[in-house]
Amino acid sequence: MKRSCFLLTITSCLLIAVSGPSWAQAPGAVEGRVLLPNNDLVHRATVLLVELGLTVETDEIGRYRFENVPEGMYEVLAYQSILDSESHFVAVVRGATSTLDIELRLSSLRQEITVTAQGRSESTFQAIPSVTTLDSFDLSESMATSIGEILDGQPGVAKRSFGAGNARPVVRGFDGDRVLVMQDGMRIGSLASQSGDHGEPIDAGSMERIEVVKGPATLLYGSNAVGGVVNAISTHEGFLEQPYEGLRGQISSSAGSANGQAGGSFTSEYGFGEWLLWLGGGGQRSGDYQTPIGVIANSKSRVSNGSFGLGWFGEKAFASVGYQGNDGRYGIPFANTFEGGGESEKIVDAVKVAFRQHAVRLTTGLKNLGSVVDSFKLSLNYSDWNHDELEIFDDGVQEVSTTFENQQYVYKGVFTQKTNGRLSGSFGVWGLDRNFETRGAETLSPPVDQNAFAVFGLEELSFEGLRLQLGGRVEHNRYAPDPDSSLGKLDFTGVSAGVGARFDLWEGGAFVVNYTDSSRAPAMEELYNFGPHVGNLTFEIGNRTLGSERSHGLDFALRHQRARVQGEINFFYYDISDFVFLAPTGATIDGLIEAAYAQGDARYSGTEMTLDVNVHENLWINLALDAVDTELRRTSEPLPRIPPLRGKIGLDIRYGGLSVKPELVLADRRDEVFSTETETPGYGLLNLSASYTIPQAHLSHHLAFSLFNATDTLYRNHLSFIKDLAPEIGRGVRLSYSVKYF
Repeated sequence: MKRSCFLLTITSCLLIAVSGPSWAQAPGAVEGRVLLPNNDLVHRATVLLVELGLTVETDEIGRYRFENVPEGMYEVLAYQSILDSESHFVAVVRGATSTLDIELRLSSLRQEITVTAQGRSESTFQAIPSVTTLDSFDLSESMATSIGEILDGQPGVAKRSFGAGNARPVVRGFDGDRVLVMQDGMRIGSLASQSGDHGEPIDAGSMERIEVVKGPATLLYGSNAVGGVVNAISTHEGFLEQPYEGLRGQISSSAGSANGQAGGSFTSEYGFGEWLLWLGGGGQRSGDYQTPIGVIANSKSRVSNGSFGLGWFGEKAFASVGYQGNDGRYGIPFANTFEGGGESEKIVDAVKVAFRQHAVRLTTGLKNLGSVVDSFKLSLNYSDWNHDELEIFDDGVQEVSTTFENQQYVYKGVFTQKTNGRLSGSFGVWGLDRNFETRGAETLSPPVDQNAFAVFGLEELSFEGLRLQLGGRVEHNRYAPDPDSSLGKLDFTGVSAGVGARFDLWEGGAFVVNYTDSSRAPAMEELYNFGPHVGNLTFEIGNRTLGSERSHGLDFALRHQRARVQGEINFFYYDISDFVFLAPTGATIDGLIEAAYAQGDARYSGTEMTLDVNVHENLWINLALDAVDTELRRTSEPLPRIPPLRGKIGLDIRYGGLSVKPELVLADRRDEVFSTETETPGYGLLNLSASYTIPQAHLSHHLAFSLFNATDTLYRNHLSFIKDLAPEIGRGVRLSYSVKYF
């Protein structure tokens, strides 16, 4: 706590020192055109002015313009779906307009854009945290019914699962409440962080992109984002403050073997005057998946969704309201072996989860205020989540075993400061009101109300060749169980602070370092659970004496990005005091390991490396590696479900719009394991993917084919709760087609 307060004090002093005099110059402007290689002008391409985080769209004749740009040198990028540009630099002088035309191209190396890392648009190369971005065409190529399946294999990202339909991303070895999964920058309201057999209700086919921000992200998003943030971004989200005229959207479809996969989705937005209307929906399904040793029964899943909304955008203000509904059902393989017969004493043949969610979001704000605060945005989100655990008996009768209900209100207000010379940033407030209740056989905790409130700020100082970020967050959480439970209220207040710096080393090269001292309040289940929890294969005993975790995270990165070579090396180290974990007691109850939540000091360390090299005009070599090492200091043993050392060797053979990518994925054996785990052998997978893209001025077509696990290798995911019973999917193929219109 003292260290965090010291960092916040230093941050405040620095901000006061630099914000006194104003370095703002008389503004200029930047304008130009965005073109394809055949000189066709590109309609509705996005152009990013990197240093200011400003974006505009090209008009009907492919032109763009930035107004009120302070004097200086700026980097400019343009992108649209799978096309993007090289970095261009333009000098802006006071009172003048600078002209820059930009050509979009297809390339193995793309300028990825993130809005999650800092709350505004910037390239992932320029971002101070480590960020991975998958756009809508990337998502269509790897389509699945769970977000964990889609992100598995990205640098530093693995999947936790209890079957195919409930896989959730694990970031740098962190799982559960330490990885925050969001949609459009707000918490989803699901219960997937609480249990290994629960999934996230995200249909990736309906998303514009998914961003993974690795490292401590508590300053902007919450105390439980120690491991990182996964943010799924809807197609309409980027246009809620920038109206446009006409129709735009995307249609995607996919199908695959080895699990009977099929799905499709559409999104569409129509702008007219100061109004924007959006509509979308779709679904994915898969059957029981095949492995080299046979079919895994009760592993089928499906998810469907629909959304609509309306927005108004004036010169100084904007407002929008939207609705989204999610519905899904997935099997939990082998869960029946841990379930009793219920009141009917019949044999449970299968266990499934059926979920439903209704979510409403209101967004409003002010912009172009022209004062110290340039804009304000307020987001209000209500989520009503319900899921039933269903027992299917041998006579076909279905019975609800346990019902979970989670109602959640979240608000977030962000003030964005007007850029003042070297200083920019934002600050705001965030709050949550959550009502959780469960009924039935797995009623592990009493009904609990959770209330949280936080204030936060993130400031940036920019110098020539150096960017410095300073930030802090104060968050209070209160848990109030049902009075009939005789359990008292619990309160936790935590202070988090951090500093990050990005140094330009050479043309296209940068060194980035981050340090964060953050606090995480115990999660509800860690405090109050008591009973059999099949989803975690334990009989859980909560601990109301738990205190807050204290995490000291240090992250280094070396990046290089040029036309023929792109790479990044990350090293991270987390020292966590009072780490909360499930400690086995040595007893078993009805086949489940009895475990009580306890605290002890822990360490996480590891690396992620990627390297893409152009060895010929039409040939790229793609290399990747990631590793995590953990230790529970009290016993010197590893923590459970930590991903093994992984590596990838691949090629990208390109000719025009055609890309062919063979790759070999290698994973080491995991023989350093927690006391309740079994070892997992290493494996190698051979995959092949191919895609063909046709970019046009108003359309982009993308056709993709993939052959996964070509040798039908038998392998097991160390992070699976059922790895000893069910290997991963065998040989299969997947086809997808997507078209964007704009």
